[in-house]
Amino acid sequence: MAELAEINDSSSEIRTLADQVCAKLVTAIVRGDIPPGHKISEPELARTYGISRGPLREAIRRLEGLRLVVRIPHVGARVVSLTPEELVEIYRVREALEGMACRLAADNMSTDEIGSLRDLLYLHEKNIQEIDGRSYFQKEGDLDFHYRIVQGSKNEKLLELLGGELYHLVRMYRYQFSVSKSRPQRALKEHHRILDAIEEKDGELAELLMRRHISTARRNIEERLNPTNKEERE
Repeated sequence: MAELAEINDSSSEIRTLADQVCAKLVTAIVRGDIPPGHKISEPELARTYGISRGPLREAIRRLEGLRLVVRIPHVGARVVSLTPEELVEIYRVREALEGMACRLAADNMSTDEIGSLRDLLYLHEKNIQEIDGRSYFQKEGDLDFHYRIVQGSKNEKLLELLGGELYHLVRMYRYQFSVSKSRPQRALKEHHRILDAIEEKDGELAELLMRRHISTARRNIEERLNPTNKEERE
């Protein structure tokens, strides 16, 4: 029995370390500190985070489950790197589903939930100002405006789709394409307008504003990835 307890304690410790390292790696990947396409080096990460290979491998397996890391035969694990076409497809799906989430949130979010979300936007504004408006980084879950909207829709299927396996992948590209002089402040203003519509119980307007918000982000991505297309339009 004592041996079994030791094994359970050891497994629990590995899970705890893996949890901690996985959370740190998610943040590093989302922020671009470990960029798309970068090869995952276990010895390097073990030194960086000061842990053994066991918990690190468990953390990397979790990153694969989150679709932030892919394992390529004869190459090894790398941070995911979507093609422009794949990225645009994801944004088109987001545009439809998050628009729907906004419409539902206008019907289902309570006054307290809306007030709490407004407070979160003021915190985001402070964070943006502290870095001179260079980027708009939102921590995950309850500290993420988009996640809170989906949560406020009270629709479990939407939460599964938008808060599940694609969630951190979307966060990664959402953040990395927000790094510019003007986009963070514009995105924040758009968030406030969306929340205004939800507060006024105007589901139709809330959906329209969210769809427009994500569409603007998608066009920004397309221009960044294909600058010649922008030049041709101009």
